[in-house]
Amino acid sequence: MTAPLRPDKRATQIARRIEADIIRRGWPVGESLGSEHLLQQRYHVSRSVLREAVRLVEHHQVARMRRGPGGGLLVCEPDAAAATNAVVIYLEHQGTTIGDLLAARLLLEPLAAVLAAEHIDETGIERLRAMLQTASQHEFHTALAAESKNPVLQLFIDILMRLTAQFARGSRADAEALEATRADHAEIVAAVTAGDSARAKTLSERHVEAVTAWLQRHRSRRRPRTSDPGATPAKLAETLAAAVRDDIAASGWQVGSIFGTEAQLLERYRVSRSVLREAVRLLEYHGVARMRRGPGGGLVVGKPQAQASIDTIALYLQYRQPSRDDLRLVRDAIEIDNVAKVVSRHDAPEVRAFLGTHRQVIEQTGDDPRKAGMEEFLFHSGMAQLAGNAVLGLFLRILVELFRRQWAATEQKLPSRSDFADVQHAHRRIIEAIADGDDSLARHRARRHLDAAASWWL
Repeated sequence: MTAPLRPDKRATQIARRIEADIIRRGWPVGESLGSEHLLQQRYHVSRSVLREAVRLVEHHQVARMRRGPGGGLLVCEPDAAAATNAVVIYLEHQGTTIGDLLAARLLLEPLAAVLAAEHIDETGIERLRAMLQTASQHEFHTALAAESKNPVLQLFIDILMRLTAQFARGSRADAEALEATRADHAEIVAAVTAGDSARAKTLSERHVEAVTAWLQRHRSRRRPRTSDPGATPAKLAETLAAAVRDDIAASGWQVGSIFGTEAQLLERYRVSRSVLREAVRLLEYHGVARMRRGPGGGLVVGKPQAQASIDTIALYLQYRQPSRDDLRLVRDAIEIDNVAKVVSRHDAPEVRAFLGTHRQVIEQTGDDPRKAGMEEFLFHSGMAQLAGNAVLGLFLRILVELFRRQWAATEQKLPSRSDFADVQHAHRRIIEAIADGDDSLARHRARRHLDAAASWWL
């Protein structure tokens, strides 16, 4: 007999069912999904499990429970904060470096500038020009990304700017640096306004390089804390969860150690028991820590899991409804960049080992569609791992999840045996170009492969 699910796991399953129901209904903002009693009946769960599930749904800002007459679980319009914070939590724990951040920004921000130059209208021009004197780095770059009209690119750049802000905490730019930043922004806006995509791309690259060089010189390790005395309990719990996460990171993130008992944490953070327990639920959801009850118990430091970040981002992007072309554009940029990075290391032992192993996998797969599908996944995920950028690797996993969800929602037919045969042939050709260190040919073959597999790629 299998062991019963723990309440928190059951709650996570119910939260996902609620979110899936909201998506199927077309995300009707403001509509009630029903009272607490009705939801208990619909999902066949106890009040405690339902309330825990609702807390996760509220954390994702998908819906919010309103008490009293005429209340119920109301569908919300989410913002990017919950999604981007989830990714930042994971990437911070992974030890994202300035080099990873620079590489990701150098890949995606110039792409956003190019698309903005192609798509911007006069309203967008007015928005960007109005921001030149007052906007922060974060605000300007996310506003520029918004003019790309690609919601995936916009969200990823928002994440990159939040990571940049983490590196910059405690550092303050002088007047000269601020003036240089404003001048860079003005030049980028001028190029975008003129529709000069090539110049917009070049200026964006130069600006990212300059910002990164400044960060490398001035970055601080201090992690200031913010508080909001007037915040709601839910908001206080999120603020507390962030504070605990920061303190766990500052203490060296010792997985398996006890960070403190409940009593000690209540004393240390000066919060109510209900706020602390709500914060712990959020920490447990992201794998940051879990509360162990009983003698010798306390808040046990954990290892953040990528899947929590992937699910949160994928859910938000489902609300934004990116097109397959939006997904393909960003996926292709990351995949081609991965190929280029692997080619640059084609003589490294781990690259040679991967190429040799994958040749054998292709030969052993034969015409079994299931094995061929796994081989396709392992090839692309292996390339991302060899490329070695944790930020772009996570972004690619998010894109894979979005393709998977779109595939499931549209009930497309499975690829044929001939489709998989074509994939295996393409993989062999890409492997040959990488082994020869032929960068341009490897990129060409990778792009052709991605284009050919676009109708069913997972």
